[in-house]
Amino acid sequence: MPLTKAEITRLRSLQEKKHRDALGLFVVEGPKVVGELLAAQFPFAELYATDEVERDLRTRFEPARRSGSTLKEITSDEMARISHYPTPSSVLAVGKIARAPLAAGALDHGRTLALDGIQDPGNVGTLLRIADWFAFDRVVLSPDCADVFAQKVINASMGSFARVAAHTVALDAALATTQVPVLGCDLVGDDVHTLPSLRDAIVVIGSEGRGLSPAVAARVTQRVTIPKFGGAESLNAAVAAAIVCDNLRRLAP
Repeated sequence: MPLTKAEITRLRSLQEKKHRDALGLFVVEGPKVVGELLAAQFPFAELYATDEVERDLRTRFEPARRSGSTLKEITSDEMARISHYPTPSSVLAVGKIARAPLAAGALDHGRTLALDGIQDPGNVGTLLRIADWFAFDRVVLSPDCADVFAQKVINASMGSFARVAAHTVALDAALATTQVPVLGCDLVGDDVHTLPSLRDAIVVIGSEGRGLSPAVAARVTQRVTIPKFGGAESLNAAVAAAIVCDNLRRLAP
């Protein structure tokens, strides 16, 4: 059965955060990212696929179909009408948005990566991937970060979107009540290689343009920096986070 005009309008509207929030849905497109999320057992609600889609991808979606999710085969022309890309892919998936609240006292246990105003979707996705790589317990994002459910974020996370607990919170207020070290990445601070062993800690990464916001900077208990040996002005936020997270992981039991 062909896609209706209402279906096309709904799927295209999910490009924008306001519509994602209103409908409680988000969309991802492309066999690679959809395959990664299916491999991570993410429960998509809908899958739209042309006849080019690999059998393996359809097989991975089968458990979701048995639980009530829908698989709809569409033509290439229909995919072009719902695609979020200039060059349409062969598969588009729709998931339900679940914004889990941060439990009281959660930041006092384990390792947390906190993102302060990271607005570039690619960086947010890469930071989710870094948290996944180093097995951090959670990622918390200030409200002015790029939306975790934006397609560019999910693509850049390379499947980590489905494995990392991510929470959007008023970051300065959340940090105000925590009892663990809050490490703020900065151009001026203690050498990251001198960090002590920390099982519980929060690593805060600010935006590349302005660094840590004043309200969040006031909650930092220790500023840390990565020693500079060359002439570069700064490091990409995700690169800096990876170096700090590596040191925290390497030192802690």
